[in-house]
Amino acid sequence: MNFDFTKTSEACVKCGKCIPSCTIHQINADEVTSPRGFLELAGAYQRGELELDKNAKDIFEKCFLCTTCVSICPTSLPTDIAIENIRRDIAEKFGIAWFKRAYFFLLRHRKMMDFSLSLGAYFLPLLFKIDREAQSMRARFWLPYINKRVFPILNKKSFLNSHEQFIQNAPDKSLKAAVFAGCFSNYHYTKTAESLLEILKALKINVLLPKKQRCCGASAFFTGDFKTVDTLIRANVEYFETFLDAVDAIIIPEATCAAMIKEDWERFMSEDIEMAKRIKKITAKVFMASEWLYKKTNLLEYLKSLNITQKERITYHDPCHARKVLKIFKEPRALLAENYELSEMSDPAQCCGFGGVTMQSEKFELAKMAVKPKIEMIKETGAKILSAECGACRMQLTNAIDKSGAEVKFKHPLELIAEIIRAKQT
Repeated sequence: MNFDFTKTSEACVKCGKCIPSCTIHQINADEVTSPRGFLELAGAYQRGELELDKNAKDIFEKCFLCTTCVSICPTSLPTDIAIENIRRDIAEKFGIAWFKRAYFFLLRHRKMMDFSLSLGAYFLPLLFKIDREAQSMRARFWLPYINKRVFPILNKKSFLNSHEQFIQNAPDKSLKAAVFAGCFSNYHYTKTAESLLEILKALKINVLLPKKQRCCGASAFFTGDFKTVDTLIRANVEYFETFLDAVDAIIIPEATCAAMIKEDWERFMSEDIEMAKRIKKITAKVFMASEWLYKKTNLLEYLKSLNITQKERITYHDPCHARKVLKIFKEPRALLAENYELSEMSDPAQCCGFGGVTMQSEKFELAKMAVKPKIEMIKETGAKILSAECGACRMQLTNAIDKSGAEVKFKHPLELIAEIIRAKQT
């Protein structure tokens, strides 16, 4: 995937409309780390006026890739795509940290990932206090550095390995929906994927769980490891084609995965015309879970018929990849509002500050600063439950909520909907 940095840089009229909402500029008010600053440097790089040294590397790694600037820009300049491509060049020049290489290696090899995380789940209780209800783990007191963080739990068995490949919920055996779980829902927040199955069962929709699905490639893409991205996309495309004609949809409970597949796969493979065509055929059937459930099923009517209202107030956070990239934000709210009191934040679309693997591992101080305003917004709503359709947001926000001492629980919208269905059944 080649990108013309100079063309995009010169198209920026430096109006500054994007700056007030830029996630990194809000916490690091330097013109260099602003959308127009990033584009100016990208143009200078292509013209040979800027060397990709360690200082430039540090600057380009500070972007959260939240795409806020793209959604606000009058001409929708793709600042995020420019930075992703520069990160590729940075990765090629400086290499990728060993722990990221190890992680991306596991993402390329599903069976090894399954084994490694399953093995880790047996030993982690020695190092971490496991909170199954919150689906998180806190390091024990003798690990003072790690003890400042709250991580998602590891399960001894992944979601995909916990079920048969075909789940029959309707009298006939025709396939209706395939589930692309995503790494967070498959390995960490398995309640999310389990809740999706509960909903599909209640709606009498047959389910296919493609066992050989790979990671969508988002974490490697945002880090600049384009070789891993290429491998994962090609493997997934070939596998998806084996069952595509048999299903009505491929539904995804994770905003980042959905955006990566629907928006980035085809663009990444744009120079391979044949592959891009194959991806386009696949993405026509790809939906974020709430979008598909709202538009393509009778879930809304079903929830109305249950006539159950939960007393706990909830607030909803819009994942950047859902609202700003896929334009999905009304659907989850409409589904939740049937049975819950929804209290909106002052800015539900403000980025939570997750920012990807590099931000979480090497620049976590920036992530901590970015999430603070979000936590205050959540507190102001008086809600006891925070919801978002994204595992990355969940990890970031759960950690920040825990450290703030706020009495707020995080639950994926699918989990909240499944609780309503469960309540009626019992």
